[in-house]
Amino acid sequence: MSARKSIYVVDDDSSMRRSMERLLREHGFDAVPFESAGALLRHGHFDEASCIVLDINLNGESGIVLRRRLAKAGATVPVIYITGNDSQANQSAAIASGCVAYLTKPFAADAFIESVERACTGVV
Repeated sequence: MSARKSIYVVDDDSSMRRSMERLLREHGFDAVPFESAGALLRHGHFDEASCIVLDINLNGESGIVLRRRLAKAGATVPVIYITGNDSQANQSAAIASGCVAYLTKPFAADAFIESVERACTGVV
């Protein structure tokens, strides 16, 4: 069994998605990219993910609504929210929906990796 952990990355910005993939791989994680909420839902296999990095604004879709759908369907995988549109409303909704971390773009690589590591070890 591999010691590597699969991290699902959902962001509609391809350059941001590639940057996070690269950073995760540099730190020993398997990054599985998705460009939309629909792509993630079609893929499924949430039990194979150690955590989901989820953009709050997904090209007209809400990452927070997606998180609630996943929880309602029984997915218990930890979520890290990322956003380029920080607001008190977004932050409150993200926390209420259940998340390990809430990061505002651009975020420091160390803060991102530390959040992923906490999610993977269950330390919140």
